Amino acid sequence: MSAHTTEADPHGDVTVDALELSAELVGSGRAESADVAEYALGLGDDALILAQQLGGWIAKAPELEEDVALGNIALDLLGHARSLLRYAGSHDGRSEDDLAYFRDEHEFRSQWLFEQPNGDFAHTIARQLIAATYLFELYARLSASSDATLAAIAAKSVKEVEYHRDHAVLWTLRLAGGTEESRRRMIVALGDMWPYVDELFRDTGLIERLEGVAVRPSTLREPFDEVIRAVLSEEGLEVPTVQPSAGGGRDDAHFPTLGYLLAEMQVLARQHPGATW
Repeated sequence: MSAHTTEADPHGDVTVDALELSAELVGSGRAESADVAEYALGLGDDALILAQQLGGWIAKAPELEEDVALGNIALDLLGHARSLLRYAGSHDGRSEDDLAYFRDEHEFRSQWLFEQPNGDFAHTIARQLIAATYLFELYARLSASSDATLAAIAAKSVKEVEYHRDHAVLWTLRLAGGTEESRRRMIVALGDMWPYVDELFRDTGLIERLEGVAVRPSTLREPFDEVIRAVLSEEGLEVPTVQPSAGGGRDDAHFPTLGYLLAEMQVLARQHPGATW
């Protein structure tokens, strides 16, 4: 990057070397079947929607450091989404942008936990604690997938998600062990997010067809529960006892707020399709 000023151009001449964005992506090759593409699509949608949610905290977080931290976590998740969506689209020739910006709500496959609104800061942390703990277990297993591209994406992603999990754990303990009000809000937030946990661990027909490629969600529940129980017990909290939600994000049944989020996320690309800058 360079800049210099002249009388004719007092603001200076600024040039930025072009970055080949595809170099940031992990994995290569074409998804070998529609089932593999569908599996990658679901994982990519989870990461994309959570990234969009966390971006809403930039300049609104309770501390300046959290503006940066949540923004960086969102960027990590966006990177996971880009790699997964590119791989999903490779089966039928769609790009990551096609899948992110030019699908309608019923075509998304994100699960309900990731679609939950940010709420207050405690709600965002509760969602992060659940999401990051689940994603860590998922990517750790997926890194051994027989599908080389999914394994490569997971191997990179699990290192980043481990930080996301640690960040959420620290804030959970900080809020639960802080003031009476912060503790109350943390307990409420965990109770409000917990109905959406069960969906994360439901096995589907797609999983059955992808033996050796996909991770069976039900096998992740035990290690997930162990981590959550250990974290909550540090501050004397209990795992919420609530009725599971219906869910159904993988089958195009979505939480009511998803449409509003997609409208905000997609508006620029839809108003100016193909635009570059």
